This record gives sequence, structure tokens and C-alpha cells, in this order.
Amino acid sequence: MTQIINHQSNYQKLPEIVKTLIDNNPLYQENLDIQAMIANINRTFDPIAVPDVNSISEEKLTKRIKRILSLHLVSGMLNDLSPEQMRIFDESVKRGG
Repeated sequence: MTQIINHQSNYQKLPEIVKTLIDNNPLYQENLDIQAMIANINRTFDPIAVPDVNSISEEKLTKRIKRILSLHLVSGMLNDLSPEQMRIFDESVKRGG
């Protein structure tokens, strides 16, 4: 029964953090779908994987979610590269800069 209570409170907190982060960042607004990101965060912080999100401070939870959103933002940008740009990017990564 405790897991169900935690599950409900987790899912109440996470969407608000996602919405706040996206609403306050023009890059997120332009490039991320808020509903898709909420669904992704809910899956990431599933109560089975993270039994008690409430034990994580809101500041740390916000940082973790921000990192996930940033990862999605950057990975989405790579999809827009032409094959030549992707080749240049790959070579740059291999060289370390």
C-alpha cells in the first residue's frame, strides 16, 4: 500500500518540475514536447526503479530532471545535422574537441 501512495505523490511532483523547467527555458520550449518529456520522466522515475522519489530533495530532483531534458535537447539537435555535418561532428568527438 505504501508503494501506491509513493507512486501517486511521485507522479504529482514530477510533471510540475518538468513544466517549470521547460516554461523557463526557450530552448526547451522550442525543441522539446512537454507531454513526451513528462511521460519520459515518469518512466525514468518509476516507483519500481526509484522507490521513493520523495526522499530526494526537490533541488536534486530538479537537477536530475534538467540533465535528462538537456540530454534530449542535445540528442534531438544531432538529428538535424546533414551527413557531412555529422561526419565533422564525429571526427571532432574522436579528436576530443
